[in-house]
Parts: sequence; C-alpha cells; structure tokens
Amino acid sequence: MNANPILLQKKYARVIERFAEKADLSLDEALKLFYNSSTYRLMHDGVSDMHCMSDYYLADELMMEYRGNI
Repeated sequence: MNANPILLQKKYARVIERFAEKADLSLDEALKLFYNSSTYRLMHDGVSDMHCMSDYYLADELMMEYRGNI
C-alpha cells in the first residue's frame, strides 16, 4: 500500500525529529542517517505498511539500526 506523498513527507519529518531527540543528534545528522537507513527504504516502498507504524516505533527502529552501525 502506498501512502499519500505529502502525508508521508510529514511522517518522515516527525520520525526524524523523534530520532534526533532520542539519539542526541542534530536534525541535519538525523536527516542524513534517516535517508540512508533501511527503515526509510521500507517506509518509502510501503513494505509491511511501515509508514502506518507510530512515529515513536519508527524512531526506535532507527535507533536500533543506528546502534548497529556504530
């Protein structure tokens, strides 16, 4: 299932903000990590309706991915 592109962009922004707070990163750093993450690719491609998950869940997914790449 594909989400409305405008709503998806707003979702990305909220997830990036929450991720930046959790990881104590600047928004620029969080943005770069987000757009290079597998979480972003899954959301963008509509896999498993990832874009339907809560912002907090997706920020946690990014944290797990981020910690795995340190």
